[in-house]
Amino acid sequence: MTNGEFVELVLRTYADMPAYVVQAMDNVDIVVEEWPELSEHGLVGDSGTLVGLYHGIPLTEREFGDPIMPDRILIYRQPILRNCSTHAEVEYEIKVTLWHEVGHYFGLTEEDLHQLGYN
Repeated sequence: MTNGEFVELVLRTYADMPAYVVQAMDNVDIVVEEWPELSEHGLVGDSGTLVGLYHGIPLTEREFGDPIMPDRILIYRQPILRNCSTHAEVEYEIKVTLWHEVGHYFGLTEEDLHQLGYN
């Protein structure tokens, strides 16, 4: 799958989210990168297993005067492609990953996301 096709799937998945979710996401960049730079985010482990990352301050932790830098949701193309064998699996993994990271933006924990099925 080309980078352009992958990005198109991410954009389509975002566009398919309910309007109230999209409207509530203020100042968030959604970015597709090839591989995670684990050390850049203070993480360790296998870069092939991390498929997405939320980088920012969750809405539930914000205070007046917090920086107005955009939050970022990173979707990692190569780990998703490595873990999926069909186009349908790639679409599903993008959807689950995007919802998972959006959940972190709204302040959901890993446990919350697991209970919702976005783990």
